[in-house]
Amino acid sequence: MSKTNPFQELRLRADAFWQVRTEQERKLLRIGGIVVGLGLFYGVLVDPALSGRATLQKTLPELNQQAAAMQNMAREAQALQGQNNIAPTPMTRDNLSAGLAARGLTAQSLNVTGDYAKLQFNGVQYAGLVAWLDAIRIESRIAVTEASFTAQDAPGVVNASLTLRQGAR
Repeated sequence: MSKTNPFQELRLRADAFWQVRTEQERKLLRIGGIVVGLGLFYGVLVDPALSGRATLQKTLPELNQQAAAMQNMAREAQALQGQNNIAPTPMTRDNLSAGLAARGLTAQSLNVTGDYAKLQFNGVQYAGLVAWLDAIRIESRIAVTEASFTAQDAPGVVNASLTLRQGAR
């Protein structure tokens, strides 16, 4: 005996169900199927599209305003990028000495000529020296152009020779 296909068996059952119905029942089943199909079509495809369109129509003007504001801010940022309203404090012997004293550091020698400064430290805490260098880099735009560190026997203590330049990048 050959096995029947499950789809053929289902179709045969549906045909048998349909044949026992009267013409009026068939008409009502067709109309009910059409109504259910239209309801599914509207609920799955049409309604989400219409409600999404309405939501976009409500939010689009606000999004356009936000985009315009962001473009204006981007233009302002680009215009301000090249400007520097605050000039750094000029590098002088007194300013460098005051900054060192504020951090508890003492330079053995400190020579300032133009945009350059040469400093020599003996037995200074490395962490304090690096913190001071970071502070003057941010506050006065002074960069280290040359540095030499020699570790000492005590942990964290170094001898250092630094060359600084203001305005260096």
